[in-house]
Amino acid sequence: MKSVVLGPVLRPGEAGYAAECTGFNLLVEHRPAVVVGATCAADVQAAVEYASSNGLQIGVVCTGHQPFDPVRGSMMINTGRMGDVEVNPTNATVHVGAGARWQDVVDRAARHDLAPLCGSSPGVAVAGYVLGGGLSPFLGRTFGWAADHVLSLQVATADGCLREVSADSDPDLFWALRGGKSNFGVVTALQLALFPVKEFFGGGLYYAGDSTAVVLQAYRDLTDEAPEEMNSSVALLRLPPLPSVPEPLRGKLVVHVRIAYIGDPEEGARLVAPLRQVAPRVIDDVGLRSFREFAAVHQEPTDPMPYEERSTLLEKLTPEAVDLLVEAAGPKSGCTVTIVDIRHLGGALARPPAIANAVGNRDAGFVVWGAAVGTHEVNAAPLERIETLIERLSAWGTGLKYLNFISGHDGAELAYAPHTYQRLRELKKVFDPDNTFSQNNHNIPPAA
Repeated sequence: MKSVVLGPVLRPGEAGYAAECTGFNLLVEHRPAVVVGATCAADVQAAVEYASSNGLQIGVVCTGHQPFDPVRGSMMINTGRMGDVEVNPTNATVHVGAGARWQDVVDRAARHDLAPLCGSSPGVAVAGYVLGGGLSPFLGRTFGWAADHVLSLQVATADGCLREVSADSDPDLFWALRGGKSNFGVVTALQLALFPVKEFFGGGLYYAGDSTAVVLQAYRDLTDEAPEEMNSSVALLRLPPLPSVPEPLRGKLVVHVRIAYIGDPEEGARLVAPLRQVAPRVIDDVGLRSFREFAAVHQEPTDPMPYEERSTLLEKLTPEAVDLLVEAAGPKSGCTVTIVDIRHLGGALARPPAIANAVGNRDAGFVVWGAAVGTHEVNAAPLERIETLIERLSAWGTGLKYLNFISGHDGAELAYAPHTYQRLRELKKVFDPDNTFSQNNHNIPPAA
């Protein structure tokens, strides 16, 4: 394989092997039989052909944020070098390689006063995010799921073919890829729609932990009547006492409300005013900003770290659910969970796409996501706390989860309605009958 692949092909013990297998989440230590550092679609195709011919299962990694079971004795394909980004301003689209990160796409699109349906972190890879649905906390309620706005994909399938897939060329595979993550092949490139957004009214409102109850209630009130132009979330943060953390937030519980209003800044300010009045702000940087500055809203960490996560979907954020969140994770709870994050859904996220795909959960009103930073041993108590909270929130839950926020220990079936999951399994049997693409993802097994 080394003779036909331009990028590195490494086995255990060879220089660079460990770095090639390691993603952002340091909790997982992958040990594949071979790792391929793909530089182009031909590299990916050659790697898939080799794996299929030799009975190797495949896992794909780029930025590696989600923690899955370690890859052992299989093949790993790293697409991180495939980071090309090409914007077509005439038709408001962008062509991205499988290794492109959101900040790169945002910066290129902003040159033409356009914006993608990006996530909260500038360093997350576009491909995995979009294939898992793609919940944008900036534009999602306004325009929908990122997967709804995929125009075409290039994918290497288990039979060794490199396919150009669209609604016209292969509607079944196109449906499954948009929401089925990496279960149907290795996506090497995507063409996505962009939107005419140059700036937004947004940023973060930070409050001391003792204001948790009143802030969460005010946030619930905001979401009750929020227009689709209002994208928002709130997090209970327990940040470490490190110099990299701003002093007012260091080593204490803070409440962080995130705002991204796509519309008249004056109307955005009017909608945010009750939040500014409900309690003193430790930091308030909400204002008009360029879309290039999207990463400043959530302030996601950029340095690799070990962490575990759990999540659930809620139909509604009721006053009783708010009381439970305060009791379980507020200032008097004794909770040590690093972050409990609540993101508002609805709006365009609730509508069916123009071209159907596998993304579900359009009836959910909120996603609740919790993460604990540290090793498995350190995280034992915080994870138990998150799991208990999620179990208690099930009284308002949909019974399902958002795929990109599902922990690796949960099954893929938790992200889909039964009929959707069954169709995915039937298509898996068609496109990957040997379950070649079963590693480092939420695996969907072929139908029996």
